[in-house]
Amino acid sequence: MTETTENALEYVLQRGGGALAAKMGIEFTEFSLDRAVATMPVEGNTQPAMLLHGGAYVVLGESLGSMSANLWAGPGKLAVGIDINATHTRSATSGVVTGVCTPIHLGRSMTVHEIAVTDEQGRRCSTIRITNLIKDAPTS
Repeated sequence: MTETTENALEYVLQRGGGALAAKMGIEFTEFSLDRAVATMPVEGNTQPAMLLHGGAYVVLGESLGSMSANLWAGPGKLAVGIDINATHTRSATSGVVTGVCTPIHLGRSMTVHEIAVTDEQGRRCSTIRITNLIKDAPTS
């Protein structure tokens, strides 16, 4: 693919996941066109019942899916989220969760990724699907 994909983890670490991902403690640990992985602490991202907030799962999923779509889009292009959904099947209450993002569809104008989020015991807590539109990046 593009030059960017050869050093994909460096690409995402240099670019960063954005201010929200940083505030939530999201750390990218693996990044390629085929698979992207990031972790997020439960502590600090909980709802009043001390469970990981459902929106936190979605932020982790969107961070992984959007960054993956932008890697696929390549230079001069911008991938923007147009649809996201999540199904929460278990509640994480401590430790860290891990999101694993894999492509379902990589097209010229659209991508679809699935993100499986698991707790430290490897139990799936949430499944997120994100669709991104690929368009020309704005020129300065």
